[in-house]
Amino acid sequence: MRLGEHLWYTVAAVAIALVIALPIGLAIGHFHRFRNLSVATTGMVRALPTLGLLTLVALFTGLGLVAPMVALVTLAIPSVLAGAYSGVESVDARVVDAAKAQGMSGWQVLFRVEIPLGLPLLIGGIRTATVQVAGTAILAAYVGAGGLGAPLFLGLKTYDYPLLLAASLVVIALAVVLDILFEVIGRLLRRLPGLR
Repeated sequence: MRLGEHLWYTVAAVAIALVIALPIGLAIGHFHRFRNLSVATTGMVRALPTLGLLTLVALFTGLGLVAPMVALVTLAIPSVLAGAYSGVESVDARVVDAAKAQGMSGWQVLFRVEIPLGLPLLIGGIRTATVQVAGTAILAAYVGAGGLGAPLFLGLKTYDYPLLLAASLVVIALAVVLDILFEVIGRLLRRLPGLR
């Protein structure tokens, strides 16, 4: 049950981050504008302490899932954004020019050339965000939202070290499994004809 909650928090936070950051990152990479602003902004966001942000939001929203979700989405956005614009920017300019010379519109170049060729870096950004969120989602229990942080904090509070150790190991194992899953996805993508 707690593992399911934890996994759901992770997937939900990364999905929200994708909705927010992916279009922005793709636009930055495609139009080659606002990259420096994006780097500076994401750098500042990365510097925010997750626990501090969670506590601040919880003061306004109260206990529950809102505060940890805001904190986890904020944690995931920089990696997704960086993966998106890096992926698109990594495509050889000659390939993009050739696509334009064949009469492709800007949207066609983005969706048929830049995104498919930049997909490994894009997936890499999502991978980093997912692993970070999976490891940090234990903080959801800090404001009563549950997940694997609940037994962890309970073990810490009651000096139940076996429970504390078990919860910690499950969180670590989940992060490792998710990382391996994205590694497998990345390898499968590299085998696709247009991505070699």
